Amino acid sequence: MLEARLAEGLSALGLSLPPAGQTKLIEYIKLLEKWNRVHNLTAVREPEQMVVLHLLDSLSVLPHLDNRTSLLDVGTGAGLPGIPLAIARPELDVTLLDSNHKKTTFLAQAKAELCLANIRIETGRVESYRPARPFDVVASRAFAELSDFVTQARHLVAPDGVMLAMKGVYPFDEIARLPNTHVVSKVDELHVPLLDAKRHLVTLKAA
Repeated sequence: MLEARLAEGLSALGLSLPPAGQTKLIEYIKLLEKWNRVHNLTAVREPEQMVVLHLLDSLSVLPHLDNRTSLLDVGTGAGLPGIPLAIARPELDVTLLDSNHKKTTFLAQAKAELCLANIRIETGRVESYRPARPFDVVASRAFAELSDFVTQARHLVAPDGVMLAMKGVYPFDEIARLPNTHVVSKVDELHVPLLDAKRHLVTLKAA
């Protein structure tokens, strides 16, 4: 059932993932569902819903990464969208950042069990994080308002990099409150298969 739902969603997104990648995505959902019973990592309880609300929602960003090679997932929580993107793009270096130790413990377990060599896990607050080098993409999903995202994470973006914020309805008010250090280069409507809700991806660049 999970496999069929994932395959249907990938087809609707126009994404082609090898069988091994699809298997890892399903294994991730099963691991998340198992941990969620004890640790409350996500409000979504049913694995079938996780496929849509977590996997397909995260993977809808994939075409917007272009050929960038490094991604920081800020406030990643249970690893979203970072883990699905890392599975779908094994050549992408993905760093998962969260201040919650319980969640980063789960992320470490997921990395080990799924053999995700392209993932790095960091525990800490985004405004205090100082990596060795900045990232091509700094992404967030339900992390904070756009102005807070920019203020807290702008030091983590490479000079020619972008910030990607996953949002629900078109965030007119949040865009209006952006600091003048950054501009919106585009807003894409994301079409998530099997999901009857609005989704938008806001791309931000330094002004």
